[in-house]
Amino acid sequence: MRPAAVNSPVSGFALRFAAVSKAFAESGPALRDIDLALPAGGITALVGPDGAGKTTLLRLAAGLLLPDKGRIESFGLDSATAGGQLHSLIGYMPQRFGLYEDLSVQENLQLYADLYGIPQHERHSRFADLMRMTNLAKFGDRLAGRLSGGMKQKLGLACTLLNRPRLLLLDEPSVGVDPVSRRELWQIIATLVAEFGTTVLLSTAYMDEAERCQRVVLLDRGEILHQDAPAAFHALARDCSFLLSSPRTSNRALQQRLAGHADVVDSVVQSGAVRTVVRPGSRPDWSKLFPGAETVVSRAVAPRLEDAFILLLTRRRSSTSDAETVCFNPHGAGAKLDGMRAPVIEVDQVDRWFGRFQAVKKLSFQVGRGEIFGLLGANGAGKTTTFRMLCGLLPASNGRLRVAGLDLRSAASQARARLGYMSQKFSLYGQLSVQQNLEFFSQAYGLHQGRRRERIAWAVAQFGLQDFLAHNSADLPLGYKQRLALACALMHEPEILFLDEPTSGIDPLARREFWARINQLAAQGVTVLVTTHFMEEAEYCDRLLIMREGDILAAGTPAEIKQRSRMGGAEPVATMEDAFIRLVEAGGEQSG
Repeated sequence: MRPAAVNSPVSGFALRFAAVSKAFAESGPALRDIDLALPAGGITALVGPDGAGKTTLLRLAAGLLLPDKGRIESFGLDSATAGGQLHSLIGYMPQRFGLYEDLSVQENLQLYADLYGIPQHERHSRFADLMRMTNLAKFGDRLAGRLSGGMKQKLGLACTLLNRPRLLLLDEPSVGVDPVSRRELWQIIATLVAEFGTTVLLSTAYMDEAERCQRVVLLDRGEILHQDAPAAFHALARDCSFLLSSPRTSNRALQQRLAGHADVVDSVVQSGAVRTVVRPGSRPDWSKLFPGAETVVSRAVAPRLEDAFILLLTRRRSSTSDAETVCFNPHGAGAKLDGMRAPVIEVDQVDRWFGRFQAVKKLSFQVGRGEIFGLLGANGAGKTTTFRMLCGLLPASNGRLRVAGLDLRSAASQARARLGYMSQKFSLYGQLSVQQNLEFFSQAYGLHQGRRRERIAWAVAQFGLQDFLAHNSADLPLGYKQRLALACALMHEPEILFLDEPTSGIDPLARREFWARINQLAAQGVTVLVTTHFMEEAEYCDRLLIMREGDILAAGTPAEIKQRSRMGGAEPVATMEDAFIRLVEAGGEQSG
């Protein structure tokens, strides 16, 4: 693959925004006076909270939108007057990859080749190069809709690269894909930059991805809050980051105590401790948080990009998150902790077949009351099939499933009344308003008039939905779609909550708000079963089960999973993502 030749004025920048603003009639200003200059080559990350303007900026850069004010140039060409020329220089992959799911892999490539006007005699070699780069060569006849999330991601990128763009624009390219697929994506991007000089601008909700880039641009409310190299962001959080632990207090309880400390800006469970970010210049006395019989161990750690991201955004915002409000106290859950770990989910030797394909193989595990239990695995591992069986939406082929003491084979409807389910795509009705979605789900869960009004009022106040009640759910920012979906899942005060990739594509601030709510629910006795591709969230779980091809690859606490990944005398891993990749790859070698 070689980048396209360009006949354009000489310019030192692959992309340049000069005082660019853009507004939409239905939602108001999206970008305000954006100044941005990307030199040719290298990778720039675009980060920011949901609704910050990242997608609008990328669509402007791609020439799909024109600015209301200001000027946008790519390689010296004005986007307002040179759209045809820029089409041959720029590749743009939207959030959902831009694929036609009823067409095969090969047919998608042919369609994009037609759109780009690629001559027939060049197509074979280009297709072959891209299929080799993305490891999709043996899937040419498979429908795009039947590919795993990671394979769809790679096909979408292959289609975008057919025109050999000099500027590659990627909007949340790694949303909803597992760590192995994310790593493969980054290998492809690194190859494009190193070997072909491609310039890449990508938006991402994952700060570990932004850390890999040469430059980071932080957007908030349509404005650039800060832009620099990752190391310069780190400097903004110098002497602000600590790891705290206590031999007598669980990490979850420690995190909840820290949330009330005046100097604490952020706290997340990480590496068997609580990573804490404090206000610059503060020197907290951690011992004051604990009674005399307790101790806390504090260790300063190097700052990371996510620490600076949180500091910059919280400094700008005067109000704090409303996630500390008590959610509810479901039947049978409360302050009494006796028997909290009694099994409420039991999976015993469960199989699930689809024709001749076995998606789940002799699966067995238990989840205790009030436990947060994580199901991990690469795309296609069987996680969602397992979820659907546990929700009573899909029968098991063999084995036994019990939820809240009820056998799903004989009492599926009674069991469903005691659980809440939040799917990967939030299960909302896009053409219904927020108010109508709340009405529908409260009625579907059998709530009667007075109780229904009470629970809807609770949801609106609890999740800050007052200003969006008349909006169609399809038009909500992603973070508010997540809030609404969780509110609907909790409408009937379930004992068990199923969360299928609930934070996919959500920015770090929204993820923290979400997990603050989930921790509260678990503390009140709600059992939570969650799937996630974001491995840092796996640290928040009490126990984990990693699946591969429908079977159990590893199980245990996060610390036990990390320890298990040290097979054959291997070096210890620093992160859960490293442990996951090592275990999955080792499992693949053994099965091969």
